[in-house]
Amino acid sequence: MNDLSAVKNVGIAGAGLVGRVLALNLIRRGIQVTLFERDSSGSAPNAAGYTAAGMLSPYAELELMDAELFQLGVRSIELWPGLVDWMAEQGCAVDFQHRGSLVLAHHNDRADLQHFMRQLMDKLPSGYQVEQLNNTRLTELEPELMHHHQAWWLPNEGQVDSTQFFQQSERLLKNHVLVEWCENTEVKQLSSRQMNGQVFDWVFDCRGLGAKPDIKDLRGVRGEVFWLDAPEVKLTRPVRLMHPRYRIYIVPRANGRYVIGASEIESEDRSPMSVRSSLELLSAAYSVHPGFAEARIVNQLTNCRPALGDNLPRIEQLDGLTRINGLYRHGYLFSPAIVEKALADLKI
Repeated sequence: MNDLSAVKNVGIAGAGLVGRVLALNLIRRGIQVTLFERDSSGSAPNAAGYTAAGMLSPYAELELMDAELFQLGVRSIELWPGLVDWMAEQGCAVDFQHRGSLVLAHHNDRADLQHFMRQLMDKLPSGYQVEQLNNTRLTELEPELMHHHQAWWLPNEGQVDSTQFFQQSERLLKNHVLVEWCENTEVKQLSSRQMNGQVFDWVFDCRGLGAKPDIKDLRGVRGEVFWLDAPEVKLTRPVRLMHPRYRIYIVPRANGRYVIGASEIESEDRSPMSVRSSLELLSAAYSVHPGFAEARIVNQLTNCRPALGDNLPRIEQLDGLTRINGLYRHGYLFSPAIVEKALADLKI
């Protein structure tokens, strides 16, 4: 890694997921950080990272990834424990689990599951394993899914509680001696070592979709999620369900809460969820576990994730300015490794 001793004062545009992961890494190195965020503290749902389910799933996403991106996701899973452990030491604990995830399908959709797993296995690098489960083995892992007869276990996947991460990272950063958090502050001028008239040793642009004026191929990809309180459901790891239109995920959180969502919709529309999407998501959850029939809908959120023309994350290094964008549907999966790479690539 390059010597960063010359950098003492960094400006970050955007206090979304990438901006926060970057800020946390910098203050751990003793570097002063100024965060510029256009929203107020009460506007967390406007951030795509707040809406996200927080899945760390390089295996399940391998169908659409190359080997380099897969390794980037694997590296992030290695980095997350160190970051959340350090946050816990500062009194800001975040739930992190590394128990793997499940992929399953109903009988009529088994062909889709088999096709999906064949593609995954064909691209899986040597040394990495997944496990096909019969009913007995599935019941050992998730007793409440005993009515399903076939599934796959992706044992090295995990998840971060995205809501907790946003709440706790904001609390930590706002109260840290090395951080100045400028909320309700839109970035109107950004250039090499300068932002909004202030001079820094280095500037990072982590605005996501807010960087559209400067990144021409940037677009939004809509995501939709429900938060359900389902005390009758006792799942311990994320579950993906093959669906005729898209893949649906069920992600457990603490105290009987679950995040139910779908992978992607090519649209920048942020309006509330449609009746069709609502019925499909909720019906899918109920079909996986009948206990969702009595779940209570706590929240329904829609948001847009930043994606580039090639759907790949991008680090653009200029003199005095680094842009990080395009994490698409993989914010939590890529953020720690992308930040690590951006800092390692700096020429200061």
